[in-house]
Amino acid sequence: MLNLNLNRIGYGAMQLAGPGVYGPPVDPENAKAVLRRAVELGVDHIDTSDFYGPRVVNELIREALHPYEGLTIVTKVGYRRTPDKSWVPAHQPHELREAVHDNLRALGVDRLDVVNLRAGGREEGSVGERFGVLAELRQEGLIEHLGLSNAGPEQLDEARAIAPVACVQNSFNVVDRADSDTLDRTTALGIAYVPFFPLGGFTPFHHRVLDEVAAEHGATARQVALAWLLHRAPNVLPIPGTSSVRHLEENLASAELRLSEQDLTRLDTIG
Repeated sequence: MLNLNLNRIGYGAMQLAGPGVYGPPVDPENAKAVLRRAVELGVDHIDTSDFYGPRVVNELIREALHPYEGLTIVTKVGYRRTPDKSWVPAHQPHELREAVHDNLRALGVDRLDVVNLRAGGREEGSVGERFGVLAELRQEGLIEHLGLSNAGPEQLDEARAIAPVACVQNSFNVVDRADSDTLDRTTALGIAYVPFFPLGGFTPFHHRVLDEVAAEHGATARQVALAWLLHRAPNVLPIPGTSSVRHLEENLASAELRLSEQDLTRLDTIG
């Protein structure tokens, strides 16, 4: 699991960009304050990408946190942004190499801690050629660890035949459990599973059972949803994102919430 003894809850920096994950935030100083507060509270795993903004989020991270002592910065490649704010695949070898170098420059480092290949979904089929490009860059010393994002179990096994896979980052939460097979595969292999959108993403989910369990614990529904993920498997490392210091503090406090077996049984009626 990354072999870095990471704290269970990280921070997903996507929401620090402007609307639609494009352009700068309305308040860049607040964005940097969120990043600094995350580190103060023990976050040691920050997820980003140079296509968030594009470049905006990586630049904010560098301004707020460089030289990243005690931090693992995880980025991803495989897509790019266009002026109309679209997300466009960038899977050609030269595009992947260029993206790695863009991340190196923007973050101000000589080697990236972790680079995830955004595979685009299990329906895309083979990731071998693309992952092989990143494996070459790892051999060149530009990347420490490799991972996958938006990938299924078969793609994971294909990638593992090329180079070690440290983590898989897929959409997964208490409401949407469609990726359970990939999670179970990573658990069996001892690979970190990093659920993005652990609270539903840009349209946070709501459910009566979450509210009921939260009320019984004096917690929030968001905290219960994150605590459920931590209970789901020992290799799960959620990366809830927010542009609010208050929500950040609330999210991180969920690590202290202990759910009972009865709670878990009730929450399992959601998925």
